[in-house]
Amino acid sequence: MTRTEYPWLLPSAMADPQEPDPRGETSTGRRRRTVRDWIVDTCAFVLAALFGLIAAEASDQYNTSEMVVLADQLLGAAACCALWVRRRWPVGLALVLTVATVLTPVAGGAMLVAVFSLAVHRTFRPVALVGLVALVGSVVQPLVRPDPTVNYWVSMIAGVVLLLLAIGWGMLVRARRQLVVALRERALRAETEAELRAEQAQRLAREAIAREMHDVLAHRLTLLSVHAGALEFRPDAPPAEVARAAGVIRDSAHDALQDLREIIGVLRAPGEGDQGDRPQPTLATLDALVAESREAGMKVTLDNRIADTTAVPAIVGRTVYRIAQEGLTNARKHAPGAEVTVAVGGGPGDGVTVAVDNPAPVDDVGSVPGSGQGLIGLTERASLAGGSLEHGATGDGGFHVRAWLPWAA
Repeated sequence: MTRTEYPWLLPSAMADPQEPDPRGETSTGRRRRTVRDWIVDTCAFVLAALFGLIAAEASDQYNTSEMVVLADQLLGAAACCALWVRRRWPVGLALVLTVATVLTPVAGGAMLVAVFSLAVHRTFRPVALVGLVALVGSVVQPLVRPDPTVNYWVSMIAGVVLLLLAIGWGMLVRARRQLVVALRERALRAETEAELRAEQAQRLAREAIAREMHDVLAHRLTLLSVHAGALEFRPDAPPAEVARAAGVIRDSAHDALQDLREIIGVLRAPGEGDQGDRPQPTLATLDALVAESREAGMKVTLDNRIADTTAVPAIVGRTVYRIAQEGLTNARKHAPGAEVTVAVGGGPGDGVTVAVDNPAPVDDVGSVPGSGQGLIGLTERASLAGGSLEHGATGDGGFHVRAWLPWAA
């Protein structure tokens, strides 16, 4: 998350509004002043004091009584000191100083600073209310405490202009601060959304890798399990059959290691998984998949009604291959000895249909590990290819998997 490098150079309201620092707040929930706030408050106090000294000097020169001059000086000093609490009570302080300025011009500088601070830290409604009272005070003040050397209208217009400048400047500062805060919030939202998109992309990549591992490795490992089980239950098999089974186990293990190496390569170098040397399976390699299952002892019937398999789009052919592969793997695990039928048909404009059916198992099958993630992955594959997939048990205890994939005319 973006943080300000030098928060002490910003006002306390903008230092870090998204991540409040417990050390930067008092027990009442107010933010403590930053270094910049202390500098600004000190400058405001000094300017108000200078304005008060000039007004007090002018009051002393116009033959004003000593008691009035003393009262002006005390009220002016109190008004300047009150500016240190203008951040806590901006509305009340601005109203009090507005009334005090009508009685003593020495508090005029403090009143302008208080009105400016009010316009910076509060919304338009209290600013308009206090500004209206201050405007009335600017009209009345030259009548209550007139300056013998300055015309009434000049004094009144000067007071109104200074007041409007203070209010306008404060509202401009507030608008700029709100713009900066809005831009900061927008940047924070953009960073958060970018992180969410990155996490989603990583999740999708992991799901794709998990589907690929399940589709490929599950098929290879079930072949290994079948041939290893045959060697275990038939130790007296002819040497030629034992050698053939061992060769199939060796080839399946080699293919499984090769597939695993490719998947690990994808994990190490994301985005380069499609640049491997091994070709991706297509509909043309479906015969080899069926032959491999038959060598493992399965009874598989392939009914492929598509004459030109090379004309099928690559993504459709690959999805058909994975559906058939997962169907054969599940049949080998859950219905050993049953005859499996793989049917593929369709054409341009009609789409491609693939169905894998197997009847109930010949013998009782014990508990077979499986989470159903393979069928979920096949459904996602079909959806990504623009098609649909359905699966479920049949009335005679078998199982069927059917999918339709688009094939543009």
